[in-house]
Amino acid sequence: MKRNNWVYFCSLAVAILLAACLPVANQDQTPAKAFTTEAPTGAYTLDPSHADLSFRVSHLGFSVYTARFAEFTAELYFDPATPTAMRVNATIDPRSLVLPSPPEGFLDTLLGPQWLDTAQYPQISFRSTGVETGGARALRITGDLTLHGVTKPVVLDATFNGGYAGHPLDPHGRIGFSARGMFKRSDFGISIGIPAPGSTMGVGDDLEVIIEAEFSGPPLKQG
Repeated sequence: MKRNNWVYFCSLAVAILLAACLPVANQDQTPAKAFTTEAPTGAYTLDPSHADLSFRVSHLGFSVYTARFAEFTAELYFDPATPTAMRVNATIDPRSLVLPSPPEGFLDTLLGPQWLDTAQYPQISFRSTGVETGGARALRITGDLTLHGVTKPVVLDATFNGGYAGHPLDPHGRIGFSARGMFKRSDFGISIGIPAPGSTMGVGDDLEVIIEAEFSGPPLKQG
């Protein structure tokens, strides 16, 4: 191959590689799609009768232990036309921890100084700082989680399940979401029982949060 042809070939190869490495996101600047729903824009509050907040963590590598918090509240600003404008604030009472068939004294241990230390930290909170859209109903919610006296950013992958503007038996807007997130409990200063490297003998560091929530909003407009 002649030198000029070789230089041309190398230049073309480099150009192709650079083009392949360009971020896909920069090629699509279309605005986020609106949600299709009759639910109105406005302030919504959590309906505790239709909400669940559970968490899962590995136990000895033998099972995934699941527990939940029974008492939590949330306020949500909902804008179906501009989903990225939505924001949410939530607070959790860690003393409302519910365990499946706990051994005697186990609940007190988890609420005590080595774990949640609810006497010193009687509240867990989450405040959203940004919302991104994914698919037709998918959301990626970034926010600050305050747990055990430590505040760090976490991400929730959420799905908008739909809503309505209200009806005679429920004369307020209603919307529903499902969400999941994952973080390390050691990032929040709760490190007791984490297995040694290469082992599963203990309680896992990775903690998964699962949320199901309905919110009640503005009243149904008459006329």
